[in-house]
Amino acid sequence: MKKKVAFYTLGCKLNFSETSTIARGFVSEGFERVDFSQPADMYVINTCSVTDNADRRFKTIVRQALKNNPEAFVAAIGCYAQLKPEELAAVDGVDLVLGATEKFKITDYIYDLLNSHPGQNRGVAQIHSCEIEEADFYVGSYSIGDRTRAFLKVQDGCDYKCTYCTIPLARGISRSDTLNNVLGNAAQIASQGIREIVLTGVNIGDYGKGEFGNKKHEHTFLDLIKALDKVSGIHRLRISSIEPNLLKNETIDFVANSNSFVPHFHIPLQSGSDEILKLMRRRYLRNLYTERVQRIKEAMPHACIGVDVIVGFPGETDAHFLETYHFLNELDVSYLHVFTYSERDNTPAARMDGAVPKNIRNKRSKMLRGLSAKKRRAFYEGQLGSVRTVLFEGENKEGYIHGFTENYIKVKTPWDPELVNTLHEIELTKIDGDGLVRFEFVESEVEA
Repeated sequence: MKKKVAFYTLGCKLNFSETSTIARGFVSEGFERVDFSQPADMYVINTCSVTDNADRRFKTIVRQALKNNPEAFVAAIGCYAQLKPEELAAVDGVDLVLGATEKFKITDYIYDLLNSHPGQNRGVAQIHSCEIEEADFYVGSYSIGDRTRAFLKVQDGCDYKCTYCTIPLARGISRSDTLNNVLGNAAQIASQGIREIVLTGVNIGDYGKGEFGNKKHEHTFLDLIKALDKVSGIHRLRISSIEPNLLKNETIDFVANSNSFVPHFHIPLQSGSDEILKLMRRRYLRNLYTERVQRIKEAMPHACIGVDVIVGFPGETDAHFLETYHFLNELDVSYLHVFTYSERDNTPAARMDGAVPKNIRNKRSKMLRGLSAKKRRAFYEGQLGSVRTVLFEGENKEGYIHGFTENYIKVKTPWDPELVNTLHEIELTKIDGDGLVRFEFVESEVEA
């Protein structure tokens, strides 16, 4: 019988793309992939260093796996496994911990360990973790088969030195896939009937830096999106998250007139205070951010703009926070992703003076989440009466099917399996009690 493997992914779209690629490697080696809630011979947990209480969350997931099969083999991979391998290896039930370079070779490590029945005689977990400087090569990834959208990795690592961030320690230097590889992966995704690709990476606006720390850009991010726009069979292309200093006017103008790229941008801000931005060592000030938002709205008035913001950074006074709150309140953006600052080992911010008490951090976070709800509602209200194209998802949620318009408005209608992974023109009519938008069909299915 085939051995069974199950996966659990924490964190970002990039992690999902890598889990999917690693899972395909297991299938090609003769494993059967099953859901994490089912009994399996092996459980692979792809960890995240950004998740609050990452160690506690990880222990809970390990317990869940071993509840399904007490003799299962458990492996930890990903960012947290790179940063804190000994900590994860010490968790009861863990057999293997793989860092940044080793995770893609996981099938090379497993057969001997699986054959030794680790669940019956657990010893100390094996750790294979590199020095992060060795993570100087690129492994392409994409997610497929999990949902109606595919996440396509185009870049990895980061050369920025933001004072709060562990990503450079977990993923290494900035490096990119070749343009030909990206286009080949996109064509492969299109051949599977997937209608939407989300471009992902750690710092995708930095696309073009080659392997081994080569800082010369063979191609730019603009070259990348122009080439992807010509791939046949993909109806939608979406840019996941891009730094404001790397989002150029040429990119905005190209998206506005593109065949496939949708009017949706997610742009990290982190703080609306120039003083805090400097402490964070961000590569822009708030004026540049304002200019980016204005440029997008001039080119695409209906565009959706999402914002990342961190509250409670060391030294953030009430005045700094209110500066951020009022800045965002007045800015023409659509929603916020709010992160409550938490100290990370080996980051400059963790050693800074002016730590903000946890209760104050939580209060500020709650205020910004309230502002986000108001922003999203206002954006949705402004779109009522307009005709948009929706791509329907594949899940029956309490009798409804959900979907997203090109400008990232979440809609719902009574469940109909025939709608899964189809595109339809709709007119947005009203906002329901749960905040999602109802609609009327304008046309039958749109051909991709």
